[in-house]
Amino acid sequence: MTVEDEVRAEAAEADAVLIGNDAELIANCWTDDWVAVDATGVTSKADIIGWIASGRLQHHSMRTVGGERIARVGDTVVLTARKASTGTWDATPYEIEEWISQVYVRSDGRWLQAFCHKATVAA
Repeated sequence: MTVEDEVRAEAAEADAVLIGNDAELIANCWTDDWVAVDATGVTSKADIIGWIASGRLQHHSMRTVGGERIARVGDTVVLTARKASTGTWDATPYEIEEWISQVYVRSDGRWLQAFCHKATVAA
């Protein structure tokens, strides 16, 4: 299996874990200093994990809908893809398509996500 295939598999597993809404399992897919960046700013791992643990944020579906690209430099891989997801935020349903870039780093023999950047797909 190539490094690119390993990262694709890890990304697919992380998406499946997100849909399961198990905060502890999700936390294990990310580095300790993981952050997400979107139009509203930077969100920490602790915030996202807390929202999932409390039920404030729930993921119902997540799928890649196109545009996947992988770039590798040493033990760092950037996966960029267009993804569609559904869920709830404060019990309000959402459905969104985003361009997502995720940085993966090799740690203790596995690939962990260290960073995520999201941009909503323009209508």
